[in-house]
Amino acid sequence: MRQAGRSLPEYREARADTEMLEACRTPDLVTEITLQPVRRHGVDAAIFFSDIVVPLAAVGVDLEIKAGVGPVIAQPVRSRADLDRLPELTPDLVPYITEAVQQLVGELGATPLIGFAGAPFTLASYLVEGGPSKNHEHTKALMYGDPQLWNDLCARLAQISGAFLDVQAAAGASAVQLFDSWVGALPRADYERFVQPHSAAALAAVEARGIPTIHFGVGTGELLPAMGAAGADVVGVDYRVSLTDAISRLGDRYAVQGNLDPALLFAPWEPLAAKVRSIVAEGKTAPGHIFNLGHGVLPTTDPGVLTRVVELVHEVSQR
Repeated sequence: MRQAGRSLPEYREARADTEMLEACRTPDLVTEITLQPVRRHGVDAAIFFSDIVVPLAAVGVDLEIKAGVGPVIAQPVRSRADLDRLPELTPDLVPYITEAVQQLVGELGATPLIGFAGAPFTLASYLVEGGPSKNHEHTKALMYGDPQLWNDLCARLAQISGAFLDVQAAAGASAVQLFDSWVGALPRADYERFVQPHSAAALAAVEARGIPTIHFGVGTGELLPAMGAAGADVVGVDYRVSLTDAISRLGDRYAVQGNLDPALLFAPWEPLAAKVRSIVAEGKTAPGHIFNLGHGVLPTTDPGVLTRVVELVHEVSQR
């Protein structure tokens, strides 16, 4: 999952004196941090190190990533005038992304690089709430109270997300992933009405590149078929839904990604290993399966356990 290296001591050392946004804009540092989990764990692909608000900052949004809080927006988007302050993203606004991806592709050789971006709903929630939110009250109030403004905002964010994905694809990323961290706050009907068209637009931005796309959300068991229908090749499944149930809901149209609970990495090895084997077995019934965590690596995870999990997945998936 994204930021796979954040449990590593070498990651903390690399980031020691560098704020998150600055790190994401420094190609040499992005390259080093992205490569760390590949070197340490022997995973099959690298995850591009960045943050979902990087393209928002690139188009001029005044924001700060506060430690222990997350992205904080200085002037939340609540009106048409606020939307007018949000321009489209063009490649020249993120030259450091192009440079970092090109460096990584050169370093990785045959190992694929997966790029990523935040999905329109999650970006909209940060912008409208002014930061992380448990209830998304301002977001939902805008969505229901002014559907036209909501759709115009999400259309702009779809352009920004899609362009950010396309910059990575153009520079050599082998696949891209769209993250919708907060969309599990919505019921299916609202997702299909207010969100799905915009996520589809973001994913369509790389369609001409001919690379695989992954669509992942948190708490989205109810939304999985709709998320697949937004145009992804692979649907990410968090740890709240078994892969068996997810595959049943998705049919045989999509590969799946997931979905070991990151908290289980703190359990004794035998039950953890049994769960890993179970997930691999479940994934074999899908058209394709990327073994992964069902959400991000917890920073206090023992890196040695992660390495053992990777080794076990390689062992049992080859049988």
